[in-house]
Amino acid sequence: MDIFQHFRKEEHEWIVQVQDIKDAVETTYEAKLTGFLNPREVDIVQSVIGADETVKVAFFGGIEGVERKRALIYPFFEEVSPERYNIVMFHGAFDPKFSTVSHRDLLGALMALGVKREMFGDIHVLQGKVQWFATEEMQDFILMNLEGAGNTPLRLSTLPLHNAYDITDEWEEKTGFISSLRLDTAISEMYNLSRTKAKAYIENSRVKVNWRTVEDPSFQIQTGDTLSLQKHGRRKLFQSIVKRRKAIYV
Repeated sequence: MDIFQHFRKEEHEWIVQVQDIKDAVETTYEAKLTGFLNPREVDIVQSVIGADETVKVAFFGGIEGVERKRALIYPFFEEVSPERYNIVMFHGAFDPKFSTVSHRDLLGALMALGVKREMFGDIHVLQGKVQWFATEEMQDFILMNLEGAGNTPLRLSTLPLHNAYDITDEWEEKTGFISSLRLDTAISEMYNLSRTKAKAYIENSRVKVNWRTVEDPSFQIQTGDTLSLQKHGRRKLFQSIVKRRKAIYV
């Protein structure tokens, strides 16, 4: 069966990469570790590896419940433990009385250093502190080069993973009616915007579908897609009843 038929064209390149990793593990019996993957990439890895009896896959992102995870693709006879994912947790402290740090601030600071997105995982901003996960190979580089985020200096250190703060995401389910599954129509409904504003946001690169920027207002979304509008949060299309154009999203 052709696995490509179940995925969008822009996802085919990642499917090929995963298949190559799987073939390498099957041939050499040596495990392979990916960078941090977004949930859509995780789904694709799971689909490609499937219920294979020779090659297995497991995921971990530092603690339970995180969004971005590394995939360990390994031969069937090996054991899996958290240590095999080579993940380190960074802890940055600051004085909340005089400054603030946002998720965007830290993301921008890391990217400005040339740290690729797949080299670090979830970022959690709390009162007076920020925590995030990264690959062990980036530990020394980040400690030496990251001095702050935004305009806020950070007192940076690394801590064991069991010192991570628990993060719980809460989703609110809503039901709406849309005339089509076009991206601009969906954004308009889900974010309570006019169609004109939704179209402008999309064309100005402020909308992502499954963590990828989409600039085509006519792009067709599907059940299970996660949409995000910059500075307005995320929505996930949980169910679509095409006959009545009823959309249930969270």
